[in-house]
Amino acid sequence: MEHWICLTCGTQYAASEQPPAHCPSCEDERGPFTYRGPAWTTLEQMRQAGYHNTIQEHEPGLLGIGIEPAFGITQRALLVRTPQGNVLWDCISYLDDETREAVKRLGGIQAIAISHPHYYASMVEWAHNFNAPIYLHEADREWVMRPDKSIKFWSGETLVLMPGIELIRLGGHFPGGSVLHWKHAADGKGVLLAGDIISVVPNRPKVSFMYSYTTGLPLPASEVRRIRDTIGAYEFERIYSAWSRREILNDASRVVHSSAERYLSILEHFPGTD
Repeated sequence: MEHWICLTCGTQYAASEQPPAHCPSCEDERGPFTYRGPAWTTLEQMRQAGYHNTIQEHEPGLLGIGIEPAFGITQRALLVRTPQGNVLWDCISYLDDETREAVKRLGGIQAIAISHPHYYASMVEWAHNFNAPIYLHEADREWVMRPDKSIKFWSGETLVLMPGIELIRLGGHFPGGSVLHWKHAADGKGVLLAGDIISVVPNRPKVSFMYSYTTGLPLPASEVRRIRDTIGAYEFERIYSAWSRREILNDASRVVHSSAERYLSILEHFPGTD
């Protein structure tokens, strides 16, 4: 019995003797850009192939964990370190002894929270290794491919994980799509960890809002207004996306607001986009 991992999207599945016949995450129109049919690996096969994880500090208390060479959707996980405990935001597919020991030296993981199904990855593997609960929004329950008692489904619009650490459901890309607001970071100005629920545009201080990045399907204006208004209640100086070098390090809350306004101004020229 193996916990098979999809080579394309990095999702780990419940144990079975044979690989799954298909990957619902990949077959969905919001799935990865390149999909040529099901292909599978395991953690042991990844170890033998020479995969390893790197850990990089982005600012005090915030570290990125990524797989090398690039794997799956190529997202990183982010480790938030606070006096009350550490939170792993989003997840990656690979975990080895070196990563486990390095994270333990940093204080371990007291909670795991994930923005949306594309980054569920090997979340249960991480939860078991660090004895940490996983917090997922219940609206995305159907996308859990490895059910486990460590998974805690939350409901509603917000969830406070620890003092100053709050999950906010924004929806959009997925119904349960969430972001993490870290109130005390950036010298008290706040940091937003957004996955790609709010997507940082490469090489410029702007963000985007999409239903499907793969097929280029935008969100309707009503959804963008709701996201704008919901996140507008929070202040944050910086925003970190699911990928390195896609970050806004200054005045990020204003950038999100102005990007939403620009998005809406364009949609207003096209009847029926509300």
